Amino acid sequence: MAANESAGRSGRHSRDDVAETALRILDEYGLPDLTMRRLAAALDVQPSALYWHFPNKQSLLAELADRIVAPRDARRDAPRVASQAGERDWAARTRSEAESLRDGLLAYRDGAEVVSSTLALGLGASGPGERLTAAIESGGFDAETSRRAATALAHFVLGHVSHEQQRLQYDSLGVLPDGAVPDALDAGGEQAESFTFGVTLLVEGLERHRVTR
Repeated sequence: MAANESAGRSGRHSRDDVAETALRILDEYGLPDLTMRRLAAALDVQPSALYWHFPNKQSLLAELADRIVAPRDARRDAPRVASQAGERDWAARTRSEAESLRDGLLAYRDGAEVVSSTLALGLGASGPGERLTAAIESGGFDAETSRRAATALAHFVLGHVSHEQQRLQYDSLGVLPDGAVPDALDAGGEQAESFTFGVTLLVEGLERHRVTR
């Protein structure tokens, strides 16, 4: 039993226990099979006990989305350290935040789908947008431009990673014949390169937007 168990109405597990177990189920079975019944069975409790911590499944998914996109310590420290060395600017900081978001999404099976679904409902996962907005705003862009640009960039990251994770799922299921490439994005295993190229296009386009206004 976990050391941080609470003595709440669930009687056995804390909110953190529930969320971490849900993440493990997500990784093992995928989002469609992450049910409250399966989660309760994994924790050896009745499904009703889960609702003491999360009133519904969407609130649970919102918590998972926040954990998926939480910045890794190393990635959080990188912009500060490089800035001290005088090697970073707003564009590099924005690229770093986009890469950090991609890393977080790819760390969990169906990570992009979980985050996209919660954002569509206005729940959870506001951190990446706030960090992207702050990075862009540090380049002297006004608040509205920074917010809109951050939203566009976040949508690109979510879409790109969703494509990557779908391809991984198709490969694992053997849906595609050996050597099949559904489109140019996957050719030669160049997902990371195509991601960097897309982020660069958006960042450079934002710089051009400022120059031409």
